Amino acid sequence: MKKTINTVNAPAAIGPYSQANLANGVLYISGQIPVDPATGKLVEGIEKETHQVMKNLEAILTEAGMTFKNVVKASIFLKSMDDFAVMNDIYASYLDAESYPARETVQVSCLPKNVDIEISMIAHQD
Repeated sequence: MKKTINTVNAPAAIGPYSQANLANGVLYISGQIPVDPATGKLVEGIEKETHQVMKNLEAILTEAGMTFKNVVKASIFLKSMDDFAVMNDIYASYLDAESYPARETVQVSCLPKNVDIEISMIAHQD
């Protein structure tokens, strides 16, 4: 059984997809970009962008009754690997060192709305 997860505390989907889907205890979170859900505006600069993306992911996890401790996999897309160190420090600050998820980080040529970062996650209910 699939349950769609949506919250006003994360940006609304900008296409034909859900913020997240919960199926058999596994939460699949769509890629989040640095849109402030309160204003609908993009934040700029890799530091602010990474914080906003993590806040958006956290809001979706919360709506599903989970936290970052439930995350088992993250996929990070950067426009430039030059931003890796800054992104990595901020990303790690939201996570528990005892339960880091599996992850890949890749550089891509372009992201929606020309942002610098997008992150998707998979989480599992305990």
